[in-house]
Amino acid sequence: MVEMNIDFSEKLTEEQIKMLEALKERPIVPDEDCPVMTEEQLRQFKRISERKREERKKQSVTIRLSPQALKTAKSLGKGYTSVLSRILESALSDSDTIKRYL
Repeated sequence: MVEMNIDFSEKLTEEQIKMLEALKERPIVPDEDCPVMTEEQLRQFKRISERKREERKKQSVTIRLSPQALKTAKSLGKGYTSVLSRILESALSDSDTIKRYL
């Protein structure tokens, strides 16, 4: 195995171009950690059922937050609602956290 780092922000040298061209001709050889899958192995994959997909589908809800909590959440940037969802899931799965705020 040969490893070479190429800085693509700079113009390639003739040697680098020749090396990349030569790689086009080399076959792809999977190693033992990542063998090519057989047709039988590929057939064993199953699609996720619609029911499972529905169970994981996010739902819209209305929640009242303090101004500070909302400001902090929004400071996380784009996707802050997904972060809030993960925080809630984590907190609600911890009985000690639930007891602390009841």
